[in-house]
Amino acid sequence: MRLTSLMGFLADDLAVDLGTANTLVYVRGHGIVLNEPSIVAMKDGTVLAAGHEAKAMLGRAPGSISVVRPLQHGVIADFDSTEKMLHYFIGKTRQRKTIVHPRVVVTVPSGITQVEKRAVRQSARQAGAREAFLIEEPIAAALGAGLPVAEPGANMIVDIGGGTTEVAVMSLSGIVYCKSVRIAGDEMNSAVIQHIRKSYSLLVGERQAEEIKLTLGSAYPIPGEHLTMEVKGRDLIVGIPKTIVVTSEEIREALREPIMAIVSAVHTCLEQIPPELAADIVDKGIVVSGGGACLRGLGSLLHDQTGLPIGISDDPLTCVVRGAGALLDDVKLLSRVALPS
Repeated sequence: MRLTSLMGFLADDLAVDLGTANTLVYVRGHGIVLNEPSIVAMKDGTVLAAGHEAKAMLGRAPGSISVVRPLQHGVIADFDSTEKMLHYFIGKTRQRKTIVHPRVVVTVPSGITQVEKRAVRQSARQAGAREAFLIEEPIAAALGAGLPVAEPGANMIVDIGGGTTEVAVMSLSGIVYCKSVRIAGDEMNSAVIQHIRKSYSLLVGERQAEEIKLTLGSAYPIPGEHLTMEVKGRDLIVGIPKTIVVTSEEIREALREPIMAIVSAVHTCLEQIPPELAADIVDKGIVVSGGGACLRGLGSLLHDQTGLPIGISDDPLTCVVRGAGALLDDVKLLSRVALPS
């Protein structure tokens, strides 16, 4: 057995979807073993909690504890916190202690800068990686959705995450054109917060805004649907807690601006690709992945705006990490799609 093969056998190789909203970890041979919010709580430089436990502290922690989201718009905003969070998650997923450190595949936005690439690689190595491979999110998402990215022919994917939306057309294991916009799930949450503040003079937190989006949010009118939800927050005029009722119609209108920005990115991508690839997309359509794909009516809106067939990937929330995990077993394809050092 070659030395590299032996090292791969001894180590638990990992794929990490280091997302703005959630971090997912895939262990080769075991599948997805971790799916937690990308949030870390620290006190005096020591990690107290990460993931779900840290999210529960948002807006509730005393001043001595800092609860942060170290990634913004898909890239590292706080290097130290990201490194500690990644170290915590990787340590949590390594069930057995191995002599050899694992190879780690990390997904990154397509528009990542050289400085950001170095920061991600260094974070992975500091967290215990033997080698760190960076894969662009659209390619990982396409692989997770089962698209034949290595074949000559266009495959188009719209990956809507927490911080960024990636709209890409791929062929022959490469990205022909990609439009990356920093508008995604977080911007939708902000739109909900702003709507409630403006319409009701009520201040709600990020966690509740996300709950409102998931419960009432939609991108396209759904016949016969009229949902309502009680929302609790602080009255900005008198300064005391108050409860209001919001409807699905007003939340759809609140989400309109960020959603149409994503539609605009899809149009830009379709306008920029060569005609031969455009012809392929007419037949194959567009696949949507990421957490944003769960927004009701999004497929109908994209079909209405483009006239193309729209498919939602199976389990869109885990699509990217499953695609990255598949590369751990395909060294040849990994070497072709990994970003250069």
